[in-house]
Amino acid sequence: MTRIVLLVLALLLSGCGNGRKPPAGVLGDPEAGKLALSQYACQACHIIPGVTGSRIYVGRPLDDLGRRRFIAGTLPNDQANLVRWIRDPQSVDPHTAMPNMGVSEKDALDMSAYLLGR
Repeated sequence: MTRIVLLVLALLLSGCGNGRKPPAGVLGDPEAGKLALSQYACQACHIIPGVTGSRIYVGRPLDDLGRRRFIAGTLPNDQANLVRWIRDPQSVDPHTAMPNMGVSEKDALDMSAYLLGR
């Protein structure tokens, strides 16, 4: 009986999370980042893997963000630049349609950890 309980528990736990982790050196909590992306309503303009939202094509889809070379077409893709872009997009591109949502430093760090691990 104990073996069956352990097997069931192992199977249940194996379904937790998405199995993806941010690259080495990336700071922040990806699960908190996923929640923050939803709380700031990022899915209103972007398609974000793992975040429920409309199939809207206002902003770029955010899948495979960790594999892109640039953020906003100009910034080298690293966590510091992604955090900068999330917190103050107009400082990078004054003409961007992406609004400044007042994202905190911690939330931006967590959001970047989630997005870079996708």
